[in-house]
Amino acid sequence: MNPTSTTNTTSTDLGISLLRVSLGVMWMAHALLKLFVFTLPGTAGFFASIGLPGWIAYPVFVAELLGGLAIALGIYARQVALALLPIMLGAAWVHLPNGWVHTSPGGGWEYPLFLSISSVALWLLGDGAAAIRRSSFLVPRFSAA
Repeated sequence: MNPTSTTNTTSTDLGISLLRVSLGVMWMAHALLKLFVFTLPGTAGFFASIGLPGWIAYPVFVAELLGGLAIALGIYARQVALALLPIMLGAAWVHLPNGWVHTSPGGGWEYPLFLSISSVALWLLGDGAAAIRRSSFLVPRFSAA
């Protein structure tokens, strides 16, 4: 057995776990921002102001919060990251006119785009170490060339 390959596999799995947990926490933070800073009625009002039905704010909040928790814990993390992708791509689209920096008035697009790309990366990389529940459903399959 090659000790280097064991070390690489372990460090890769730990790195993926670090990505998974931090991404899950960021998804939950994005949800909690809607609850504690903007409030859910305020978020619903914002959604309505950009042409979306206001009631969509509530399932989006739940999806971000529970999805982030599932990702952080490693409960079907790859699939959840993929399922949440349309929400964050929608956020990036909404913030596109505001410019690059998310601290600018109305927020920028780089933060939601980064979370989108990180979600795709987790989907591609796998669940990492210490995942609670894994599935091969919707897992990308690439053949070695």
